Amino acid sequence: MTNQDAVVECVPNFSEGRDARRVEAIVAAMRMDGVRLLDWSMDADHNRSVVTIAGEPGAVVESAVRGVGKAVELIDLTTQQGVHPRIGAADVIPFVPIVNIKLEQCVMLARQAGLEIWRRYGLPVYFYESAAARPDRANLEDVRRGQFEGLRDSVRKEAARRPDLGGPGLHPTAGACAVGARRFLVTYNVYFDSADVAMVRAIAREIRDSGTLKGVKAMGVLAHGRAQLSMNITDFVRTPVSQVYSAVSRLALRHKTAPVESEIIGLVPEAACERDSEWMRQLIGFDDQTKVLERRLDTPLAWPGNP
Repeated sequence: MTNQDAVVECVPNFSEGRDARRVEAIVAAMRMDGVRLLDWSMDADHNRSVVTIAGEPGAVVESAVRGVGKAVELIDLTTQQGVHPRIGAADVIPFVPIVNIKLEQCVMLARQAGLEIWRRYGLPVYFYESAAARPDRANLEDVRRGQFEGLRDSVRKEAARRPDLGGPGLHPTAGACAVGARRFLVTYNVYFDSADVAMVRAIAREIRDSGTLKGVKAMGVLAHGRAQLSMNITDFVRTPVSQVYSAVSRLALRHKTAPVESEIIGLVPEAACERDSEWMRQLIGFDDQTKVLERRLDTPLAWPGNP
């Protein structure tokens, strides 16, 4: 990668959202020249942390790989539990094109990162989304079917489930890592005035089956004592968040409930923001300076442990 002006984003998801010291240690291990820390958050119910970094492609790859190494050291999936599906301590490592870089180049970065992850830490790797080496692994849900426990058993019996790199068995405590390349997605969670998980799972299923909300992935969970609809909007140009919110509101009314507040996990591009829309008015603690990608690129966070 020769273009020094290229900026790639990486959004590692780690299977630890309760121990702040562990998460801080993972984030601190990712500190490198040429890499900006844009965001990191923890969720105890999901037992998951999401980190957003951006910068020069080669440095971002190295930063992400180092974060994976620290997660392998600190997270034991045999004792980890949470409502979010996971196959690894470092569960997903997606590379996203931001400036002067193409998705095809991010595929090469993903392959490079996966090779280093296996070589350095003995952690098997699955490639997904645009970096998938096989068509049946393009969807992350298919890769993660059965989660760590189910995958740990099936890789021994089914050749079709074995990792793309490493294996055939998973790492005994850190599982496997899904490394991918994709477009920018918006992670959008909606909370209801209910604790009925069956209800929110029904709404998630209706969204997935609707056929009208293209590129929207949804699951229903109990989080923070309330029913939560957790969604990834993978193409906000084709399916704006306002369209998703309208559909969710209609479905909620049918189930005799209503969305009461919502949140964005990680960052959102300015192009996805719909000012004065109902969905943005309902966001918890949304601040342009900290949650909008373009602004955070200009004013990154200090790395944990900085003097």
